[in-house]
Amino acid sequence: MTDYDQRYRTGNTPWEIGKPQPALTALLEHGVRGPKILDLGCGTGDLACTLARRGYHVTGIDISPLAIAAARTKAAGLTATFDVQDATKLNLPQAPFDTIFDSGLLHNLHRDGGDVDAYLAQLPALTEPGTMIYILAISAAAGEGWTITRDYLHQCFPEPVWTDTTIKDVEAVAEIDDTRVRMPAFLLRTARAYH
Repeated sequence: MTDYDQRYRTGNTPWEIGKPQPALTALLEHGVRGPKILDLGCGTGDLACTLARRGYHVTGIDISPLAIAAARTKAAGLTATFDVQDATKLNLPQAPFDTIFDSGLLHNLHRDGGDVDAYLAQLPALTEPGTMIYILAISAAAGEGWTITRDYLHQCFPEPVWTDTTIKDVEAVAEIDDTRVRMPAFLLRTARAYH
């Protein structure tokens, strides 16, 4: 598994682009069901802080204490709280949430051999009927060890628990050696079914 604290110490954090991923920005205008939002794998909190500035009550979770410390600093005065947790063993008494974001967590768990099944098995307990889930994941088409396919994402969110699932082709952005890199990605949208 990746040592994310080490990555933050050395600045090897290409996913930290100083703002939410562009593929998620359009959702912020009309795709967020609130008021309670969960940002899984929040990093230093750019998405969580953006949502909090729009009046949402955001909980951000990341495995890296260094990332969470940075997120707490960014979120001073905002309705966002952050906690260091392993996404495969979540403890979130404030559940259920109205919208859940995963901007890069699932694809890293899958790529690093993490317990994806344990992660996915927890999601129903964090939701209520109508809860929206958005997952941004780099596509296997990006090469370099990326592993997520459209079929795999569909398998992760089966009916009858999840409904109205759509997967769009989008781009994920990274900052590598001061250069902005765009990679093929998927944006999954699904909702917790009402039955």
